[in-house]
Amino acid sequence: MPQPLLAINHLSVAFRQGEALHSVVNDVSLQIAAGETLALVGESGSGKSVTALSVMRLLHASSVTYPSGEILFAGQDLLHASEQTLRGIRGNQIAMIFQEPMVSLNPLHTVEKQLYEVLSLHRGMRREAARAEMLSCLDRVGIRQAASRLSDFPHQLSGGERQRVMIAMALLTQPALLIADEPTTALDVTVQAQILTLLRELQRELNMGMLFITHNLNIVRQLADNVSVMRNGRVVEQNRCQHLLNQPQHPYTQQLLAAEPEGCALPLPPDAPEILKVNNLHVGFPLRRGVLKRQIGEKVALNNLSFSLKRGESLGLVGESGSGKSTTGLALLRLIKAQGEIWFDGQPLHQMPRRQLLPLRRRIQVVFQDPNSSLNPRMTVQQIIAEGLAVHHPQLSATALQARVKAVMEEVGLDADSRHRYPAEFSGGQRQRIAIARALVLEPELIVLDEPTSSLDRSVQKQILTLLRRLQQQHQLSYLFISHDLDVVRTLCHQLIVLRQGKWWNRGNAKSCSLRPLRPIRVSCSPLRNLKSESVETEA
Repeated sequence: MPQPLLAINHLSVAFRQGEALHSVVNDVSLQIAAGETLALVGESGSGKSVTALSVMRLLHASSVTYPSGEILFAGQDLLHASEQTLRGIRGNQIAMIFQEPMVSLNPLHTVEKQLYEVLSLHRGMRREAARAEMLSCLDRVGIRQAASRLSDFPHQLSGGERQRVMIAMALLTQPALLIADEPTTALDVTVQAQILTLLRELQRELNMGMLFITHNLNIVRQLADNVSVMRNGRVVEQNRCQHLLNQPQHPYTQQLLAAEPEGCALPLPPDAPEILKVNNLHVGFPLRRGVLKRQIGEKVALNNLSFSLKRGESLGLVGESGSGKSTTGLALLRLIKAQGEIWFDGQPLHQMPRRQLLPLRRRIQVVFQDPNSSLNPRMTVQQIIAEGLAVHHPQLSATALQARVKAVMEEVGLDADSRHRYPAEFSGGQRQRIAIARALVLEPELIVLDEPTSSLDRSVQKQILTLLRRLQQQHQLSYLFISHDLDVVRTLCHQLIVLRQGKWWNRGNAKSCSLRPLRPIRVSCSPLRNLKSESVETEA
């Protein structure tokens, strides 16, 4: 048998908590051959990302220990390699697409500077040649008008665009092994299909091995050669892809495969009052050039959008990344400047000064797209969730605050005993649930949900959707649900609006809305032929 490109043998990883050790990965063994894709699946918190970070030794040395095991890359032991050796491997021979691009990208550097740094360090390219390479790679990962986006900073990109920049950075080095940690989570399926096709092409060209971490079993079915299923830090089942998915042996694998979104929107009373009305909402960002940063134009992010929302109703807002979905939510919350009218429960939000708007913040809450950047890393989960209660309900005692926090954590599927831990000690999916708990604890009337389930595995996603539906029924909550997953939208929403390049494109009933694409989506790579790209109705 040829030597595997990557071999993980009996790996165990534990985090130090004071004098105690908290085990997160237990006796994990995996192998990846050159040109082969291994999919690592499992619920959030199962140890997938910790296993991936251990390969490159990116876990903080002061907080982690490796009780046993070995990690061999092309026969070289990475667990006991020197830092100098690792620097020669990281990014060059092994590249990684991280789960949360806003944290991984430097907020002070432009896209061009960060991409050029990769090419300069790992391929020794000069800026002139590097620019052409950068533009080509950005175009291949689906960044429109790539030349004009090189000067943008990460905060000027949408969540999906940031993810694509991260993918471009990893692919520029042409690595022997690519570790992709949820690389398509924030992408709509048209771009998702484009990225997966690109990964397949590069894999064939470079004979590249790939460790692909995901909770999307549709992607696993079309992309992976082998699959390993993790739960509670252990590999519970592994096999060839089609065999495992068609004949799962472990009960947990069977549970994962059965956990597809189901249900439908709750019946809406015919006399339900209108809680939100938006007229001609317009958002534009100034384009500045020169030493004096004079405004030379405007980039339109949202163009004259109008809609209404009733009490107890859910409105789905879908579209490709960069279409203006998140911008709509931020404009409604008055977190960015916008033109147009926003009426909430008969009150003109667009005319209110900040002091008058503050009491309404409790009634309108938001779950942001990127939980890691929206949670304060210096605060415990208890402090994060209780912060809004302390502001809007100062009469509550410390005991009452703690009881409310524990109750809402249990509602969203978090262990209440973990409330004294910090966000960095949780997985990406668990941090998303913390963000949902922070919004729910104030018992709002309207919640803007910006991709609230995108980083959750299917089983937890199903739990969160059931929870949102139950809370809506109990409290007559209204949701503005921003997503690129139509299967999820149709299980919760009554109405659907499709955005494209900041403009209203189509609207209708979420169950029956017929959204025909402008141009059929064609994916040349045969392994992707069954992806549900036909369910996203926008131009490819």
